[in-house]
Amino acid sequence: MRDPDFQTCLLAARSGDRRALERVLVRSRQDLRRYAEYHCAVNDVEDAVQESMLLVSRKIGGLRALEAYASWLFRIVKRECNRLKRATRYVLMEPCDLEEIDGPHAPAPSGLIHDVAAALAALPQHYREIILMRDLEGLTTAEIAETLALHPEAAKARLHRARSLARQYLSPEVPLDALPYTV
Repeated sequence: MRDPDFQTCLLAARSGDRRALERVLVRSRQDLRRYAEYHCAVNDVEDAVQESMLLVSRKIGGLRALEAYASWLFRIVKRECNRLKRATRYVLMEPCDLEEIDGPHAPAPSGLIHDVAAALAALPQHYREIILMRDLEGLTTAEIAETLALHPEAAKARLHRARSLARQYLSPEVPLDALPYTV
């Protein structure tokens, strides 16, 4: 990608030239695909490439240094691969009889499920919301920050405080009346 013609196309694409953007995307597609094949599940490669190209086409105007294009491109596709991996974790499987499951994949005791649900319910709304967005929906901190109209660092701090508070609720050593919010 050190080709001077490519650099010129990249500069024009960054300035809003649609034809130059098409040339940049066509030229970058094979690199994106190769990188996605290494980082994504086999079924997700093409989706990751397409989503990455769409994001590049939207955000290329914000690229500050042309020299950073390649690493920026690879970070985008790797993030997309990770997002797709997280999404597949939450795909529902065929229903089965929970009593037949044994070993490390056995369901958690109902008491633990109740305790976690109670701890989440006891959290203030803004803490509960951010934990659910991150840990249940699988959103990145950047996506959470955008959704909640927060600075990314503020979203990270809020998530940290929410998890710390949830840990306190679940800790057997801390009496409930000593916590700032009670169940």
